[in-house]
Amino acid sequence: MFEPDETDRRLLIELQRDASRPVAELAQTVGLSTSPAWRRIRRLEEEGFLTRTVALVDRQRLGIGLVAFAMVSLSKHDPESVAQFEEALRASPEVQQAHAVTGEKDFIVQLAIKDVEAYQRFLAERLLPLTMIQSINTSFALRAVKESTALPIE
Repeated sequence: MFEPDETDRRLLIELQRDASRPVAELAQTVGLSTSPAWRRIRRLEEEGFLTRTVALVDRQRLGIGLVAFAMVSLSKHDPESVAQFEEALRASPEVQQAHAVTGEKDFIVQLAIKDVEAYQRFLAERLLPLTMIQSINTSFALRAVKESTALPIE
């Protein structure tokens, strides 16, 4: 089983900050030459520590001004109903994250959406037609205190 060493961990931290930097720059930052850094990055990919490289887009610049958190309770918990609900979430581009959770609600769903009217359309077209939904309680973000995609690497 591959276990990343301290240098691998520093590479992971730097890649989370900005994966678009040239390997030579990343290498210098962690104290390696280019070839060993490149080999380590490839190994981290092969071992599944790096799953994909993406660009983070400014949602405000795209006119996506609302972040909503929908807490959803299901009335039916059979495998078919849960799978149908989860597939509806996966098929919705507005859904940023969705988690099955413990507690009073079954799912917490984070959405990036243009405005309240767009959220109403999302509810009417995507969620409310699903018969297994018992209730949806939604909170809207007033402002972001912290937004990060980086994992804590020690």
